[in-house]
Amino acid sequence: MDVEKAIALVSAAGIGLTDRRRNGDDTGWCLSFANGAELEVKDNGELSASGKGGNDVARLLDLPGNPGIS
Repeated sequence: MDVEKAIALVSAAGIGLTDRRRNGDDTGWCLSFANGAELEVKDNGELSASGKGGNDVARLLDLPGNPGIS
């Protein structure tokens, strides 16, 4: 998934983007959202979510290893 699609999906759920920057090794983007989630979107399409709202964002993006929406 590319960074624009990830932002669009999370934003459509009402979670605002608060920061967007390249990661430290310049292999992708670090996105911060208003619910406390941090989402890393690698240039190769890999995604990982963390932070206070990370589970919510992971469910929205249907990331492997995260519980489904109940």
